[in-house]
Amino acid sequence: MEFISVVELIGTVAFAVSGALAAIEKELDYYGIAFLAIITAVGGGIIRDVLIDERLPVALENPLYVLISIGSAALVIFFYKRIIQYKNILQIFDAVGLAAFTAIGAEVAILNRLEMPFIIITLALLTGTGGGVLRDVFTKEIPFVFRKEIYAVASIVGAVCFIIIGEFSGNTTIALYACFGVTLLLRLGCMRKDIHLRKVNREEVGI
Repeated sequence: MEFISVVELIGTVAFAVSGALAAIEKELDYYGIAFLAIITAVGGGIIRDVLIDERLPVALENPLYVLISIGSAALVIFFYKRIIQYKNILQIFDAVGLAAFTAIGAEVAILNRLEMPFIIITLALLTGTGGGVLRDVFTKEIPFVFRKEIYAVASIVGAVCFIIIGEFSGNTTIALYACFGVTLLLRLGCMRKDIHLRKVNREEVGI
């Protein structure tokens, strides 16, 4: 199995689990849990594919991603009481999904010969954060990407790393590993050290 396939599998499962956990926390029904797992796992990829004018988004063309999402949701329902014993489990799965799909988004840009740095970063960011944003919107939460969390910044740094390493090494596979690793470590490291972007106070802005 190629690395990109492994990353897609990791990202799909991770985001589906995070979506299912968020749905259970909001006490949704089984359909709601499955739906949120699916939309979290494939939402970012669909947004990306629509933007690059794909004939049909990959998630719709290949039902495997939806089936994996449903299976992941079922496992979360079955093992929920054991899963929630681990602190910050939702954010950990979300971090893995973010890293995986950031790498995939950057790779998709290269595969479609969209090699401008701004486009690579944009597609990586949208693929990495899109599903999580949709999940949070459906559960009436302010998305991580709009909070003080080091979230979108981690995705952007990972995409920049992909560009730099890909340019100097000429090896997309190495760039993928680096993008995945840097994004994941940055997100988890900031969670562990409780590092955030500065929150804007309304009283401190404007004239």
